[in-house]
Amino acid sequence: MTANFQLVIDCRDAVVLTSFWGAALGYVAESPPAGFDSWRDWRRDAGFPEELVDAGVDSIVDPHGVRPRIWFRTTPESKKIKNRWHIDIHASTGGAYLTNVRNVPLEVRRQRVDAESARLVSLGATNTGPLTDEGSSHYAVGMLDPEGNEFDIN
Repeated sequence: MTANFQLVIDCRDAVVLTSFWGAALGYVAESPPAGFDSWRDWRRDAGFPEELVDAGVDSIVDPHGVRPRIWFRTTPESKKIKNRWHIDIHASTGGAYLTNVRNVPLEVRRQRVDAESARLVSLGATNTGPLTDEGSSHYAVGMLDPEGNEFDIN
């Protein structure tokens, strides 16, 4: 049996990251569980400590229900080292990356990656530069989300 899962990202400001990653991935803020008007009401009913009741929306979901839920877990400590894993956003091929990469000219892929990078920079990300060797048929850029978590666009 395949296990269902969610992605959990520790962060300092869940509201900032839910907004950023929701826009980056086409996700939406998760609605509170049925029977509750707000996450505040649900957290209070669930017995959360009062300092966590007002956390706001801290999770995003795929509006089509296909991709995993992402929960941004607020923690007091900030990021200190490089991520051991990261998200790749496939913008260059207009679909399944490995299936389509050979069918889309490098210059078109480069334009699409650069356009997505510019869009995400406008949402608060930082472009750290190309991740591609000169002469390579692969093109990607390194990025940081608003809290400094690494991700790539290819």
